[in-house]
Amino acid sequence: MAIKTLSAKNAAALDKDLMSIGAFSIDQLMELAGLSVSQAVYRVHPPTRGRRVLVACGPGNNGGDGLVAARHLWHYGYKPTVYYPKQSKNDLYQRLSTQLKNLNVPFTEDFPAALKESDHVVDAIFGFSFSGKVREPFPAVIEALSSTSIPVTSVDAPSSWNIEDGPPSSGPGSTFNPAVLVSLTAPKPLVKYFKGRHFIGGRFVSPDIQKKYDLDLPDYEGIDQIVEVGANGQKL
Repeated sequence: MAIKTLSAKNAAALDKDLMSIGAFSIDQLMELAGLSVSQAVYRVHPPTRGRRVLVACGPGNNGGDGLVAARHLWHYGYKPTVYYPKQSKNDLYQRLSTQLKNLNVPFTEDFPAALKESDHVVDAIFGFSFSGKVREPFPAVIEALSSTSIPVTSVDAPSSWNIEDGPPSSGPGSTFNPAVLVSLTAPKPLVKYFKGRHFIGGRFVSPDIQKKYDLDLPDYEGIDQIVEVGANGQKL
């Protein structure tokens, strides 16, 4: 049986329900999402394989998830570096950045140089709501992610991909297929184009919301915030 996915329209509606019916704040959801991403990185790339993790953050919620993940990775013993060229003036993102600066986590403006000095990359540039043209300075960054031999973990969607149609037919991201994808809350239709290791993260969906959106989510084990699933959606 094919994996059940969450359309762009339903993904947006589900987020609203989590914050209204579910009574979650955006801070809580971002914290849980970033925690899930950090656990996936630890699973696929433990510190013994290299501690240098480059976290590329976009200007929206996906970038916020990346900032949270970077903080957790620091506490796990990694040495994260954050590329965050379009820093939001929103109070939440400012606080997340300050938390990292308080840990002396470096921020870089030179993505190519930082990539050469990294063992793993977290792609938290664009999420499921991305559409349209990739704007500067991200085209070159996404091209670099496409061509690097360093493993990349993407947050919710490989950056530049359309939630329904997957990678663009041409331009930045057309050949981008990261090593790892962490689908937050539930997989999106783009997963049918993805070829790497796939995790579902975000252990916060209540039974009523799961029923409303007809989500077929695997059971999480113990204290895990992630579940690895195969191409057919079955737990591995």
